[in-house]
Amino acid sequence: MLRLATVPSLPAAPAPAPREKGGSPVRVLGLDPGSRVTGYGLIEVSGRGTRYLASGSIRAGTGELAGRLRHVFSHVSDLVAEHAPDEIAIERVFMHANPDSALKLGQARGAALCAAVGGGAAAFEYTPREVKLTVTGTGAADKDQVQHMVKALLGLTGRLGADASDALAIALCHAQHRGLALLVRAR
Repeated sequence: MLRLATVPSLPAAPAPAPREKGGSPVRVLGLDPGSRVTGYGLIEVSGRGTRYLASGSIRAGTGELAGRLRHVFSHVSDLVAEHAPDEIAIERVFMHANPDSALKLGQARGAALCAAVGGGAAAFEYTPREVKLTVTGTGAADKDQVQHMVKALLGLTGRLGADASDALAIALCHAQHRGLALLVRAR
């Protein structure tokens, strides 16, 4: 049985304050799915700002696809059980030059999404371009620019893996869109 440990990029923050009813603060789990590596990033959003909680990578290895998908599903389920996110933000599939890669990515995304919403959280999807535009100000940003802005926005220092950084960027994108939607509804 394929069973690899989740590799965190940064230490988890101290236990967050209890969540208030009425939507604030809200835990957002960002997911950057992949058939070999799935990044995750957990943030807490409140009227006082955004706070980093945890991030890392779920490494499914190179075995049979079914085993890797089961690994992604199992570990995302564990994350949801441990952190009880209120909302899930996940990257929308984009077309690869290689159709086989796109199909595998879609299957990994489906496994992660099914596991994530199993806890009852609402799910939101964002394209890679939307995420880059929201986090960096340009939809054509490269991975280094995204990683730099994620660290700056969350006040992180030290090593942050690329997959975890992408997942945190997805969570931050959702937090920004969520805030704008709340402002529009308030008016």
